[in-house]
Amino acid sequence: MRTLFVIAILAVGHPMHAQFGKNCELRQFKINIIHPGIEYEMALGVSSTLDVRVAYQTSLDPFTTNPLENYELFPALTVQNRYYYNFGGRDRRGHQIYGNSANYVAPSVSLFESGSRIVEGNLAEGVFVTTGLVTGLQRSYNSGLSFSVDVGGAYYFGPFEEGFNLVFNLSLGWIISEKRWCVGR
Repeated sequence: MRTLFVIAILAVGHPMHAQFGKNCELRQFKINIIHPGIEYEMALGVSSTLDVRVAYQTSLDPFTTNPLENYELFPALTVQNRYYYNFGGRDRRGHQIYGNSANYVAPSVSLFESGSRIVEGNLAEGVFVTTGLVTGLQRSYNSGLSFSVDVGGAYYFGPFEEGFNLVFNLSLGWIISEKRWCVGR
């Protein structure tokens, strides 16, 4: 039993040790203009990052009877664990990978504050959450300009009829602080 435990610890520890390399930026701090706010992205390993965004974001309005037809701007906190899957291919083709310029998949959780308002004759208030999986791309340029877009599906829950719906995020802004650790051009 003890041998099995030691083997399990070594097996789990080996991928963690192998994670450190030079693909992802170590950290970068961005200001977004489309959804006004700030974003912080830090490397967790060779090809994965933790991205945290605090901004006014557009979301489906889940308090309406037809959320796909109604969008609203809400204060939000979004957290994604991004796995960038094409750093190597972009680098081999001579494309820049600076600023984590690559495609990714990510579990995503967003917390929205809807405030108090009247929607379709009813009082709509409180916090709602989306949790799901997205795929997207991020591109950054030496000027500091950065954009990302991701799409996917998420489960919406809060003080309304819960269910699955689409998720779409678009960020455009500038990298204002960075710690580079990237082999890209």
